Amino acid sequence: MRRPPGRVAGSAGAGAACVLLASLLWGTTGTAATFAPAVGPLAIGAVAMGLGGLLQALVAAPRIRRALPDLRARRRVVLLGALSVAAYPLAFYTSMRLAGVAVGTVVSIGSAPLASALVERIADGRRLTRRWTAGAALGLSGTVLLCAAQAAGAGSARAGAGSAGATVLGVGLGLVAGLTYALYAWAAHRLISRGVPSGAAMGAVFGLGGLLLVPVLLATGAPLLASWSGAAVGLYMALVPMFTGYVLFGWGLAHVPASTATTLSLLEPVVAAVLAVLVVGERLPLLGWVGIALVVACLAVLTVPGRPARRRRPVTAAAGTPAPVDDGVALAGVRETP
Repeated sequence: MRRPPGRVAGSAGAGAACVLLASLLWGTTGTAATFAPAVGPLAIGAVAMGLGGLLQALVAAPRIRRALPDLRARRRVVLLGALSVAAYPLAFYTSMRLAGVAVGTVVSIGSAPLASALVERIADGRRLTRRWTAGAALGLSGTVLLCAAQAAGAGSARAGAGSAGATVLGVGLGLVAGLTYALYAWAAHRLISRGVPSGAAMGAVFGLGGLLLVPVLLATGAPLLASWSGAAVGLYMALVPMFTGYVLFGWGLAHVPASTATTLSLLEPVVAAVLAVLVVGERLPLLGWVGIALVVACLAVLTVPGRPARRRRPVTAAAGTPAPVDDGVALAGVRETP
């Protein structure tokens, strides 16, 4: 039995709200990391995703236990997601350290929608809708402009030898971060869509990923305990953007496809860029603000509900069966396969 159109749009809207709120929290991580300059990017990434992931697994332990047979049956998906979770923060925070907060965030998150769409196309055979294509085009254009503006500002501000090479390496690591982000988003959505509860899926993937990051944290995390500011930054990273943010992201993935979720998360580089200007003191040229406007337009395209399809036959009280819903309603993003 099909769900009523209002319920479909409502659940998609709730999923979008969860992803957008998670992206808002994630956008604070780069600025927060600047308050612990003595702590290396590997330690920042390991404490954020490692402790945050272990905390997710701890909170979701009863649900993971109940879903253990399903998780074992899909252990390859769980392992792929966990490996991606472990690789993502190491690449992401190193990218920000080398290329700057805004550029690292923009490249990492901006490349994720295309990577996610490619993964879904190859693994699931999903077809992209016109709405997703239009939204992604706006969002990616905006991230390119934002990246170009920040790179120009960084180039004028840094004249030291090797800065260009560091920026190029940072951009490359940002692309790695975007791919791994797309992979763990796909893995979590795949588990959820196959009947694994959201909490169990996210707890298993991020808990195992957190375990993989523990050796990195032990090897690099000493500066986190050397000062109150370092410890506070580590605690904030683990509890707020990572634990709370990824719980919200998991709820969102229960209602929207991974490609739509990664596109909605383009809000993160916007938040990161604005905070970099307001808090860190970075300068954002006019071109960057144009890029932010395009990203906001992308979010509007993806979140404003579309018109439902016309009913093919009248709904009678006896039948009680609502009309089919257009696959472009609200945040479908891609056409679901059976």
